[in-house]
Amino acid sequence: MSDKNRFSDSSAKSYSQALYELASEEKKLDDVEKHVISIVKLISQSEDFNSLIKDPTNKQENQINSINIIFERFNLSILLKKFLNFLIMKRRFFYVEKILKDFVMICSKKRGEISAKLTVAKELNEIEINKIKDELSQNFGSNVKLNYNYDPNLIGGLIMQVESVMIDTSIKNKLQKIETKMIEA
Repeated sequence: MSDKNRFSDSSAKSYSQALYELASEEKKLDDVEKHVISIVKLISQSEDFNSLIKDPTNKQENQINSINIIFERFNLSILLKKFLNFLIMKRRFFYVEKILKDFVMICSKKRGEISAKLTVAKELNEIEINKIKDELSQNFGSNVKLNYNYDPNLIGGLIMQVESVMIDTSIKNKLQKIETKMIEA
């Protein structure tokens, strides 16, 4: 692992924890978390915003101005705006997506939630998703935050990851294992 990756992982966790503590002290944790989730969604959906973050040729003042415009237009948390401007000034804005995702994980863990990821080959309706979520919550004795994805490339079956435990019963995975055995033989 390169020094850059280690630095980004450790600093991201430190910055995430700092944001959590600031939001908690100001009793604005729910608002900040909701706004952080919106920013993470914006990062994943907007190429322009992604470019603003990742392009090293962008000037700090342009990044700060863009953040200020976004926050004013959507009436987002001042604490979060100051935090993002701080990241820009410290030249850590490149890591903002990781920092904000870590922040959401911290909030979730503090509430006693377990995160789970479900990827299935067949589209599920809301009732089926909630049933799976409820069963996982009962089995783990904790509220489960379920991230559901539909992936027709799995052909059949599912991939379930709860915390660090992963179960892959997809046909795609089984076919890959058969292919590997055939190559080895």
